[in-house]
Amino acid sequence: MLGILTDQEIEDVLLRNVTGRIGCNDGQRTYVVPVSYVYNNKYVIAHSREGLKIDIMRKHPRVCFEVDEMQDLANWRSVIAWGQYEEVTDERERYYAMKFLVSRLLHLQVSETARLPHEAGDDLTHDQRPDVLRPIVYRIRIEERTGRFEKPDQIPGK
Repeated sequence: MLGILTDQEIEDVLLRNVTGRIGCNDGQRTYVVPVSYVYNNKYVIAHSREGLKIDIMRKHPRVCFEVDEMQDLANWRSVIAWGQYEEVTDERERYYAMKFLVSRLLHLQVSETARLPHEAGDDLTHDQRPDVLRPIVYRIRIEERTGRFEKPDQIPGK
């Protein structure tokens, strides 16, 4: 049976998962890339090093975000959301966004850009930190979302 996820089911999929895909477009090509994320009922929060994805999103902040849950080819959920890329630049806000992200990813192997400064032994001041170790922290302000699912038909009486 194919169906449409309710708002609550969409919310649950976004909250339950930590890996999704961002789709951004530079006006000529669409670029889709997997990201680790957290969701706080309003924003998808993620981090990245400088690169093509960040360059594109800075110039074209309208993005798409997608999350899948797949048990098998006949039993899955998929959520697609559209929103605005926003870079988190306030130091306090950056710290708490990264702390929230790391706390959700703690049980997984975390990349060097996802470590909080004190966890990486980085006691350098903001101006002394090499850019390569200082991730871009960003969020996607969700404006619209939809979800679909497929699951095996229920057999009455079973």
